[in-house]
Amino acid sequence: MYQLVLIRHGESVWNKENRFTGWTDVDLSPAGVEEAREAGSLLKEEGFDFPLAYTSYLKRAIKTLHYILEEMDLLWIPVKKTWRLNEKHYGELQGLNKSEMAARYGEEQVHIWRRSYDVPPAPLNPDDPRHPVHQDRYKNIGAENIPSTESLKDTVARIVPYWQDEMQPDLRKHRRLLVAAHGNSLRGIIKHLKQMSDSDIISLNLPTGIPYVFEFDENMQLTKDYFLGDPEKIRELMEKVASQGKAR
Repeated sequence: MYQLVLIRHGESVWNKENRFTGWTDVDLSPAGVEEAREAGSLLKEEGFDFPLAYTSYLKRAIKTLHYILEEMDLLWIPVKKTWRLNEKHYGELQGLNKSEMAARYGEEQVHIWRRSYDVPPAPLNPDDPRHPVHQDRYKNIGAENIPSTESLKDTVARIVPYWQDEMQPDLRKHRRLLVAAHGNSLRGIIKHLKQMSDSDIISLNLPTGIPYVFEFDENMQLTKDYFLGDPEKIRELMEKVASQGKAR
């Protein structure tokens, strides 16, 4: 059996403030740190072990992975970081409050920005100092790869080839992988693994800090997928994610 564990980073400061975050490099909230530690404790308690982990270039995912590995006494394992696991880029929306945008433009429009498959938000001007083209961490990935905005379709297009070329071969080699990343980059992997339609993936809401386990047979065919934790708590957390775009 092969096991892949995906986990969306713990609650960030901007998650707490209900802001569009995207590629903005915000930190974990205190609650997010606790979520990460609880995830590590749960994985250890359930007998999981990992020889290798992946994460993005953004500190909320990097720190989530750190706290998980610390709880599991696995800080020594190698970690691969890739920009391809970054969150979907939300363009000009980054930093804006989702509920305020819903009150201004309507919940339907915010739902389109957050959950439509192929409609990206308005792009961030490349001259804007918030644009990732100005950040050292992206200077070696090629300007053509640095987005000004993205739809989920764009995010899928950058993560699925990386999954196929890098992550899946590592899973075959090591049999277990842990991936700490972001809601939309993980949804891209999940869409591919479960062969979900463009419309079905829109309704998938990933809560922060909850391990999502995928199990594969010897032919790398998916046999089972499940969240670790209390089902009722997970359901409530998913509903909370879904309601972020509602006016208040």
